[in-house]
Amino acid sequence: MLSNKMKQALLIVDIQPSFSPPNWLVEKASKLSSLMPSVATVERHNEDVVPFIAQLDWAPASDDRSLVEADYEFVKHGYGPTEETLSALIALKAERILGCGIQADTCVLAAGFALFDLGLRPTLIRDAVVGSSLDRSGKLGEDLWRHHFREVTDYEACLRSLIE
Repeated sequence: MLSNKMKQALLIVDIQPSFSPPNWLVEKASKLSSLMPSVATVERHNEDVVPFIAQLDWAPASDDRSLVEADYEFVKHGYGPTEETLSALIALKAERILGCGIQADTCVLAAGFALFDLGLRPTLIRDAVVGSSLDRSGKLGEDLWRHHFREVTDYEACLRSLIE
């Protein structure tokens, strides 16, 4: 019997020690990652690549790892995903890429733009993100995502789509 389930993949953006993610975010992302193909990004510091300290007077660690186990993990130096990350997501041939993680209004949003520009269907999991220091609630990121891509869901709907 053929399944009518939509093929989905999860993009886990920067859920790493440098950003002090809340436990509930790590738990939600970990649960979803165990149920579908997943790709994680980790933002690391390299001042020669991105001027975090010079321009922002802050930088992520140079050796962080994802706190969420994923099928693939890619290091990035800055807001957007790398070509390697995007290639891995394309290779999964998912109908929809679900996004969760840290800094909904910056890094997660940058990933959304990159996915959209590739013709993929980025979908934000609105209650599986936190925002930047500007808006830790993630609401600004959700509003920007909805404005640019329309596709927003929630954690429970994601779980239902995987088990129904």
